[in-house]
Amino acid sequence: MVPFEKLDQITQRFQFLEARMAEGADPAEIATLSKEYSDLKPVVEEIAEYRQLATDIQEAEAMLADPEMKELAEDELPALRARLPQVEQALRLSLLPKDAADARPAMIEIRPGTGGEEAALFAGDLLRMYQRYSEMQGWRFEIVEMAETELGGIKEVIANVRGEGVFARLKYESGVHRVQRVPTTESGGRIHTSAATVAVLPEAQEVDIEIDPGDLRIDTMRASGAGGQHVNTTDSAVRITHIPSGIVVTSSEKSQHRNREIAMQVLRARLYDAERQRVDSERSADRRSQVGSGDRSERIRTYNFPQGRMTDHRINLTLYKLDQIMQGDLTEVIDALIADAQASMLAEIEA
Repeated sequence: MVPFEKLDQITQRFQFLEARMAEGADPAEIATLSKEYSDLKPVVEEIAEYRQLATDIQEAEAMLADPEMKELAEDELPALRARLPQVEQALRLSLLPKDAADARPAMIEIRPGTGGEEAALFAGDLLRMYQRYSEMQGWRFEIVEMAETELGGIKEVIANVRGEGVFARLKYESGVHRVQRVPTTESGGRIHTSAATVAVLPEAQEVDIEIDPGDLRIDTMRASGAGGQHVNTTDSAVRITHIPSGIVVTSSEKSQHRNREIAMQVLRARLYDAERQRVDSERSADRRSQVGSGDRSERIRTYNFPQGRMTDHRINLTLYKLDQIMQGDLTEVIDALIADAQASMLAEIEA
């Protein structure tokens, strides 16, 4: 278990923050202190519960030596000891390093991979799956850029998702998603395999990424809709190229001003994510293996429609509830991925 000295240090830091805020620090310091305070509060609550349980067990064990209290202690001890592993585990999880981006909104980018028009249709299915999951979570899901095919599939879509703990839960969706089914475009009834890529990026603020205007090339062009049909006759679409990184972002809504906002928002998210990858090389390698190029061999998850089966290959999880999953019921999948990530982190820390 975690040494009591470390638990004491955390508790003392929490008490210091509480006292410092009560003294009335300046607004800038208050903002910093309150953030750390709110992060530590659930940890301190877990520490208090663990210590109280440990004290209760010690007292009950001491009562065993008292003939008058022995029977009561024997009744209480089994339940107290049974709770201890659960409380210890909750405390250990609360002490795990936090991803600073977990509380942020997220940008979801979905693109078809291998499979032609069927991959584009599947990309649309994934979009609707995440929309429905977001609705279930009480999040706000906004499509900021989307290009469709003539058959209603998706060439590319970028969405912004806002709410509590968005990136913490959606970040495990990054990767290649493979589908096996009979496409609507298939007249012979044969099962096809295709894929779509999903990338989930934490939303970045201007303070996170400083972009030199001199590093940008901004082009305007005529916006067009599905099939190349012009949706307006003005040069409203915006393409921004970040010259140092080579990242190109395009937005083609009707308002040129709005397009600049969208393109800069997406560019900041991509640059922020790139910086996170650079700082955390281990996570960078993991993301490369997940997102890949859209090829079927680089998959993280398979959706098998004939068998009603979804398999997440990272954790060997198979669920026979594909209909519910495609309707946005992702809770069981995401909970399992989070639990696996936490177990891996604990194993590394305690090794």
